[in-house]
Amino acid sequence: MLIVAIAFIVLLLMGMPVAFAIAISGTLFFIQHPELPFTIPVQVTVSQTQNFALLAVPLFIMAGNLMNRSGITERLLELASVLTGRLTGGLAQVSIALSALMGGVSGSAIADAAMQSRILGDEMVKRGFPLGFAASVLSYGAVLTPIIPPGIGMILYGTIGQVSIGRLFAAGFVPAFLLWLSLSVAVWLTAKRRGYMPEREQWPTGREAIRAFTGGIWAILFPVFLLLGLRMGVFTPSEIGAFAVVYAIFIGVLIYRKMKVRGFLEAMEGSLGDVGSVMFLIALSAIFSYGIVLDRVPEVVSGWILGVTGNLQGAMILVALFVLVIGFFIDATVLIIMLTPIFLPLIRQLGGDPVHFGIVFILAATIGNFTPPVGAAMYAVCSIMKCPIGAYTRESVPLFAAVALVTLFLIFVPGAVLLLPNLIFG
Repeated sequence: MLIVAIAFIVLLLMGMPVAFAIAISGTLFFIQHPELPFTIPVQVTVSQTQNFALLAVPLFIMAGNLMNRSGITERLLELASVLTGRLTGGLAQVSIALSALMGGVSGSAIADAAMQSRILGDEMVKRGFPLGFAASVLSYGAVLTPIIPPGIGMILYGTIGQVSIGRLFAAGFVPAFLLWLSLSVAVWLTAKRRGYMPEREQWPTGREAIRAFTGGIWAILFPVFLLLGLRMGVFTPSEIGAFAVVYAIFIGVLIYRKMKVRGFLEAMEGSLGDVGSVMFLIALSAIFSYGIVLDRVPEVVSGWILGVTGNLQGAMILVALFVLVIGFFIDATVLIIMLTPIFLPLIRQLGGDPVHFGIVFILAATIGNFTPPVGAAMYAVCSIMKCPIGAYTRESVPLFAAVALVTLFLIFVPGAVLLLPNLIFG
């Protein structure tokens, strides 16, 4: 597998699309082992697409695109302003709150960061925020998105690792709140030092608060309905995706009445591209994964880590650091698909909870979206706002530190992750 890994890295450095880099490097494993039938790469690729549990992925992607065109963003922006507009930091605080509220709608950190940049980017600069600060806040706020139901990373991790998706959905709420709090504090400290003013001069009236909450209630209830449906056995994880699509159409057509035929067709078009890229990546990753299992890579990696430490927290820190470093160069979706079969058996061997590890693992993998050199969310925000990468990187250091501290806290305090899953699912 060493030659396969080197080939994969070289192909990535050459600029080859990740899916093809995975497939080509994975195929090298079969060239190294001529005793294996060369029909296996085709067979495992096709069989991967027939995994019924993965049906949730395209359905939730479709639901996210429909929700984004349902008119819900404007309501959530008003609610975010009411919740945090009076805090020091103004629109920066509002953007963090909006990311928390939008997490259950978009399901994609990159899409959320890009959307917020278009909505709030120019206004933040007009209010005197440095370009790098505005871009980094808008980017890092989206780190909340993958761990708020229905994050696509949770579905992929749960499907690949045979972990309860319902418990993963429930586990994301408390860490998401801690991330919101830590990012808000980081923004507050920076804003206080630089003298940035609040967005609102006074606290909202009761009438304003009720109107804003009423407008955003349908988005807030979305992940709640998902959890209730799973907990009560009304839906399976695959069926809950279909419910999410129907719910999004219901909100857009009957509640907010913003979704027209053109918006629906645009959502479907966007979903085709998103689903095609994700499912193509998942299918081709089966070639790579076959060699990983056959060469017993999980056992080798587990043996190496156990040689360093036999402590569960120590092992999770090593895994998180490894994923964080690799995430600087590889997208989070790819990391979840490729590394879950390697590291999850190790954590289970050490007595760790797969749900607890899943949240930490997904969070560590996601951070790479916001850091140089190849962070997809970072490039999306910086290209939209025309912000230099250097300015973005300097201003993002406090936000990176805030996310890293929360990740470390979650490793040592598993109760923060498992509280809600245990209460809801037992």
